[in-house]
Amino acid sequence: MYNTRGTEFACSLAVVDMAALRRLIKGAPKPSFLIPPTFLLSHRGIASKLFVGGLSFYTTEKGLLDAFSQYGQVMEAKIITDRVSDKSKGFGFVTYASEDEAEKAIAEMNGKDLNGRVIFVDYAKPKLAIGGGMPIARGPPDPVDKLHFKDTGTEN
Repeated sequence: MYNTRGTEFACSLAVVDMAALRRLIKGAPKPSFLIPPTFLLSHRGIASKLFVGGLSFYTTEKGLLDAFSQYGQVMEAKIITDRVSDKSKGFGFVTYASEDEAEKAIAEMNGKDLNGRVIFVDYAKPKLAIGGGMPIARGPPDPVDKLHFKDTGTEN
């Protein structure tokens, strides 16, 4: 069965979100605590995010911040870690307040040594949606006759 109420609700949410986005862009008064600074930086093009690869597994976020802060105002320094082991994956991201500072950091830090490893620095690429938002399967699929019973309410 098709639920029209759910569709109307989803459409009204999209309209509300678009209206909020328009107010944000036009500069209407808004409570600043509702809008995270990273949202403003990434959507207005003020900040430049850099990918840093080849990091030592012993490099910390503070060490990354210290190494890159000599080239400008670092908004964020993040090392990507494995979810299970919580160990570094050997790469991270550094976000600068301006594109000029980011360019200077790329020129100075790309191919340089940091904590005993040669690092590679370049502009970060946008995150790609992999898998189309499908959840990861957990366990074997249900048997076919069990599924048929659930859908029709009758047994085969």
